[in-house]
Amino acid sequence: MKKFLALILSAVMAAGCFTACSAPAESTSEDVNSESEIVETVEGIDINIAGMSGPTSMGLVGMLDKSAKGETVNNYNFTLAGAADEITPKLVKGELDIAAVPANLASVLYNNTEGKIQILAINNLGVLYVVEQGETIKSFADLKGKTIYSTGKGTTPEYALNYLLTQNGVDPAADVTIEWKSEATEIVAVLKQNPDAIAVLPQPFVTAAQAQVEGLNVALSFNDEWNALGNGSSLVTGVIVARKAFVEENPAQVAAFLDEFKASTEFINTNVEEGAVLVENLIGVKAGVAKKAIPNCNIKFFEGEEMKAAVSGYLQTLYDQNPKATGGKMPADDFYYAR
Repeated sequence: MKKFLALILSAVMAAGCFTACSAPAESTSEDVNSESEIVETVEGIDINIAGMSGPTSMGLVGMLDKSAKGETVNNYNFTLAGAADEITPKLVKGELDIAAVPANLASVLYNNTEGKIQILAINNLGVLYVVEQGETIKSFADLKGKTIYSTGKGTTPEYALNYLLTQNGVDPAADVTIEWKSEATEIVAVLKQNPDAIAVLPQPFVTAAQAQVEGLNVALSFNDEWNALGNGSSLVTGVIVARKAFVEENPAQVAAFLDEFKASTEFINTNVEEGAVLVENLIGVKAGVAKKAIPNCNIKFFEGEEMKAAVSGYLQTLYDQNPKATGGKMPADDFYYAR
């Protein structure tokens, strides 16, 4: 545990009055007083943090690298997971303090735990894409009658896909067949075997798949299609959440985390090549793939009111579509952490 010691400087100077024995002389006195200056600092703690092997964790790599070098306030113990359901039980049990998860899952956790989970920041906007080996899909309306392969059942990919299909006149239950896979690598295998397959993939798996499947094109960007609807909301893919009890017990350390995470997102967006190497070392995505994918991963940092506006607008669109998507109800104001 790293400590930044408080620096206390104090000085007291006094000049006494001196008198001559022979004749009265002018006396002078000077008191120089300086208050003790106390520089308030943060005592770092160990923080257990988790993320998935995709874009939701990519913004963390700069911070994690600095932590390993002892250059952060807190010490971050990172767990990499293949899916969100590996993270949520540990978060609820208190084995994790902070986690990067899909935005709607954060709301579900908040409702299921009666408010014991808070959202600290947004870390990703839209990172989902429709891909195909051809150029037949120009809009979500063109997906009618098709089979779509996707990951993320019960989280952002499912609800965002259903919403965009519905807004384009396609009934997700009747007009398309959605084949759910547990991991993106399974979808890449399908694309290799079936040249007619259509899939939904997040970055950086789109870039990885294009390196393995000849002629694989990005047909649609979820982010672009969502924005084109002009519904006043944003497609929020990933958020950073924490246990409310942890936040209340460690406000200064949480503030330090937010500062360090913000710097980490800025680092990877402005130092793509160096960031890509860290992505390979810490997340397992090849540096060459990460370098191409990072500009399309919409790695962001929003907190406070800006975060609340974006997330609440997104969750409302999901709730209007299916209340189960947000855990049965919209989260209350205490869901949104503000420092």
